Amino acid sequence: MRDIETILVLTGAGISAESGLATFRGPDGLWEGHRVEEICTPQALARNPALVQNFYDMRRAALARVVPNAAHHALARLDAEWPGELLIVTQNVDDLHERAGARRMLHMHGELKSALCRECGGRVRWEGTLADGPACPLCGGKGGLRPDIVFFGEMPYQMERIEEALAGADLFVSIGTSGAVYPAAGFVQTARYHGAQTLELNLDPSAGSHFFHESRVGPAGLLVPEWVGDMLGDRVTDAG
Repeated sequence: MRDIETILVLTGAGISAESGLATFRGPDGLWEGHRVEEICTPQALARNPALVQNFYDMRRAALARVVPNAAHHALARLDAEWPGELLIVTQNVDDLHERAGARRMLHMHGELKSALCRECGGRVRWEGTLADGPACPLCGGKGGLRPDIVFFGEMPYQMERIEEALAGADLFVSIGTSGAVYPAAGFVQTARYHGAQTLELNLDPSAGSHFFHESRVGPAGLLVPEWVGDMLGDRVTDAG
């Protein structure tokens, strides 16, 4: 790789799965007899708010039972020690990156520990249930809080910032993603168009592996610390 100063990292479900975080999507693509795509939409929230709120209440509660793994900690170390520009963009709605210590990052699909008010548009940190229709702490509106999650059909957050980062990156790294969900699946092509080197770290080859300059296959908990160590100059060669 040529000299690297600016890094953009994309993380997906694969990095959190190694912490044991359930996705609540069964092998048949159903949750309690419903397709997840049918639950996670604005229309579903309007049609059956109790079902949607319960779905995300369960996911929020599950965060208390998991901890960041070696991949999260390695990226937090990169965040702390990398002297150049760095942005970690995660598709995940959990808080494992933050709990590991990452700061230069954003959640493009929202956060479980945040609530969005449909009345005033404000966002507030939220730890408990939303199923009982609590009032918004910002405007006082009753029952207007929904999970601060990008539902199917909604625009991911901070896309302008992400596009700018893709255009300016020297290196784009994708970790634990399927390569099948857009717009994130197209990030590698955008980064390459602007001249970035591209690297994939994934448990299995993704749907977009052929777009990357290099693809490494294996657990994120092993691959990510190794890559971060290389970037920060940990590797010591044996002269003997």
